[in-house]
Amino acid sequence: MTKLVARQLPLKLRTGGKTDVRAQFAALCWRVKNNKVQVCLVTSRARKRWIIPKGWPMHKQTPADAAATEAFEEAGVSGEAVDICLGVYSYAKPQKVDNAPIITMVYPLQVTHIHSKWPEKKERRRKWFSLRKAAKKLSEPELKQIVANFNPKRIGR
Repeated sequence: MTKLVARQLPLKLRTGGKTDVRAQFAALCWRVKNNKVQVCLVTSRARKRWIIPKGWPMHKQTPADAAATEAFEEAGVSGEAVDICLGVYSYAKPQKVDNAPIITMVYPLQVTHIHSKWPEKKERRRKWFSLRKAAKKLSEPELKQIVANFNPKRIGR
């Protein structure tokens, strides 16, 4: 049986040049509740937009492990991270002088534990959504597609 993978949308580097691009790793935190796949979104600290947990590469951690660390710090969830990139999205991160173009690789994290205390609890909201509702809450077109087309069966779960 062939596994179908969502087609990657072309990236839109909104600011800066290609040599100015930075990379981040994000966690698509998911669970199954009442036979439906749900994903966990958190609010950004500054503008309170719905996002998925993400952060910079970490020394001696795989991309999926770095994404899992961010999932705990930002959303207070932990679980099994998988080193399979679901897709890539881009966004412009506001900086002091200008906006920096960021390329973010998304890794699935099957949530096995929801913590009542976590490092950024006082700075963010955490909420579970269906795939369709989560995709509608997100701003980045490529990320919307990654979330809307997510299927745990495609990653062997």
